[in-house]
Amino acid sequence: MGSQLTQQQVDFFRTNGYLFPLDAISATDAAALRTRIEAYETQSGEEVNKRLKIKAHLAFPWMCELARHLAIVKAVQSLLGPDLLLFGSSAFAKNAHDIRFVSWHQDSAYYGLDPHDSVTAWVALSPATSESGCLRVLPGSHTGPDLVHDETYDANNLLARGQSLRGIDDSLAVEMPLRPGQFSLHHERTAHDSLPNRSDDRRIGVAFFYMAAHVRSTLGPRSAMPVAGVDTYSHWSRDPEPQTDLDPVSMEYLDSIWARYRDQAATIQAARQAATQSAV
Repeated sequence: MGSQLTQQQVDFFRTNGYLFPLDAISATDAAALRTRIEAYETQSGEEVNKRLKIKAHLAFPWMCELARHLAIVKAVQSLLGPDLLLFGSSAFAKNAHDIRFVSWHQDSAYYGLDPHDSVTAWVALSPATSESGCLRVLPGSHTGPDLVHDETYDANNLLARGQSLRGIDDSLAVEMPLRPGQFSLHHERTAHDSLPNRSDDRRIGVAFFYMAAHVRSTLGPRSAMPVAGVDTYSHWSRDPEPQTDLDPVSMEYLDSIWARYRDQAATIQAARQAATQSAV
């Protein structure tokens, strides 16, 4: 059974913008979900990072169930209140001895949420250690100003646009190692990154992006999945939840979201290139 965070844990999160480790599922259950992720990769012929980076929960009923796991939901409710929606999720995998990384970034620069009442839960399905490139955070960065990002489109950056913060003091980073089945929490505005995987095993996890039901989209009409409580605001339409693994209806919807994201990214990149050229 899940339980609310203690007041001490809530206060720590409010001050620092992160919290770990917290227990969700058993190591045995985590291994079973890892097997499902890797079976999908074998079936699809591609890494899970490629297609399941925006709304991964639309691919599998079990991922929707994990997003609603009581231990995770109770912890997030302690921070955001009883009424929760899930507007996105990402499945991440770094292979053994993988040079790829996630650069320093703030999710708030791209999520298009107002207000920033959003928390990410990162669930480990394999060991997330210093050696394997676990998540790192910059304590207190959620309370400061919005930081400046450069969009590098680096092929080795697991972020879609390679968005990278300028001028981060790496010595201030705090690692958040997790055992399989554990999860961490960080605020939408908390700067975070992860380094390459230097271990002999893959680092696999799922990130769930929760928000309070009163949060609005600043990027036009969008959809989300109800998680807990009641949505009395109706700011978001409802995600088509999968009835089976790789449900054709939900996967078609996922592909439409990807197409919209790519079009938006292309428009932004073209505008920035034009601005750069006109300034020369």
